[in-house]
Formats: sequence, C-alpha cells, structure tokens
Amino acid sequence: MEQDLNVSVENKGSKGSSVFAALTIVICIVIGALLWNFVMGAPANFVKNDPAGQPLPGNYLGMVYKGGYIVPVLMGLLLMTIVFSVERFIVLKKAAGNGNLDNFVKDVLSQIKSGDVQGAITACDTQEGSVANVIKAGLLKSEQVKKDGLDVDTATENINKEVEQATSLEMPMLEKHLTIISTLVSIGTLLGLLGTVSGMIKAFAGLAEGTPDQAELANGISEALINTATGISTSTLAVISYNYFTSKIDTLTYFIDEAGFAISQAYKRAKGGN
Repeated sequence: MEQDLNVSVENKGSKGSSVFAALTIVICIVIGALLWNFVMGAPANFVKNDPAGQPLPGNYLGMVYKGGYIVPVLMGLLLMTIVFSVERFIVLKKAAGNGNLDNFVKDVLSQIKSGDVQGAITACDTQEGSVANVIKAGLLKSEQVKKDGLDVDTATENINKEVEQATSLEMPMLEKHLTIISTLVSIGTLLGLLGTVSGMIKAFAGLAEGTPDQAELANGISEALINTATGISTSTLAVISYNYFTSKIDTLTYFIDEAGFAISQAYKRAKGGN
C-alpha cells in the first residue's frame, strides 16, 4: 500500500514537472521573440528610425536584431538554460537539506558507528532533504529488522533493499530536466551554425552580383557572427550547468551509498556483539 502511494505521488510529480518544462519552453521562446522584435528591433536603434535599414553606429541591440529570425530562437534557448539551471540549483540545494551536508553525514556516520540510531534519526529529521530521507529510511528499517529477529544476512539484505528503494524514489527528482539542459548544448550549437550558414549565404549573394553590395555583404557577415556568438553562449552555459549539476548529484549519491553501507555494517556488528 505504501509503495503504491509512493508511485502515485511520483507519477503526479512527473506530470507536474512535464507541464512546468513545456510551459517554460514555450514562454522562453515567446519572450525571446518579443525581446528581439520590440526591444532590439525598436526604431530608435536604427538610422532614420528604420529597422529595415542599418543599425546606428555602436548600437549592439540593432546589430543583434540584424542577426535574423534564428536569433530570437537562440535567445529563447539561452533563457531556457538559465531558467532550468536556476530550478535545478534550487532543487539540489533543497535535496542537500537545511544544514551543511558534509557535517551532517559525518555526524550521522559517527552516531551510527557508536550505535546511537535514535540520535541519527533525529539528525535526519533536523537536516531533511533527499540524503536525510534515504538515511532515515535505512535506519528505520534496521530498527524494524531488529524487532523481527531476522538473521544477519536476511536483515542486511532487507536494509540494503530499503536504502535502494528510497534512493530510487529520490533520484528521479534530482535528475529531472538534466536531459533538457544536455539537449540545449547540441541545439544551441546547431542553431548557431545554421544562422552562421544563413548569414554567409547572404554575404556571398552580395558578392555574386557584378558590383558587390556592401550593405548586403555587411549584413550577411553580421548575421553570421551574431548567430555564432549567441549559439556558443547558449551551449557554453548549458555545458557548465550540466556538468555542475551532474557533479552535485554524484556527490549526493556517494553520501547515500556511504551511509547505507555504514548502517548495514553497524547492524552486523551489533548482532555479532550479541
């Protein structure tokens, strides 16, 4: 019954996360298009207040506007990277708990080794977060198997299974949206490359005429460079975010594995002492 309830809660959380991701993607693209059209494409950024003409000298907003229709999509991708990165940072910070995670794990391991299970459980209640939840589940299971009078091997197996099950419930929440961030790495680069190629086509089209059109040539080169810069910026931020959050999750997983091993070993020692 409890497992079914956990699965139901996880499914609801997954649906809510999918809705959040979909809305974020749409909203970011819309915001990128609005910024490109109304802020960067504002007449004040161009000579004679004509967005179809040349940007004012040194006006970077007008220059970005001249990057073409791929620029607002790239801006949307950049906004997505920022939004999902902030969301993951908040979630992982919450998963680590209230206090310093390193100190918490050290204290709990010390309490487990000394046999102070209740003290460790209290520390988990105070710390909260995913790591504390998994450790608490293992501690409660160790207390239960003591009362059930199971042999050491069976009891240890039950404790390990409980820790693994608790971990499997927490990990999806920690890893959500990382796939989106990793995908943005590739999409940002590819769209930036597409914008670069589009700009270079326009530049060479200007050269193909008998008398090169300097304005068309300049616009084509400008479009190519702007798309390249925006695409690289998006991909760079996405790579940094993905690697950072992956490292954080690996650290949380390590703490969970270390605590789970300590719980099973402490139970074995306690039974051996009896």
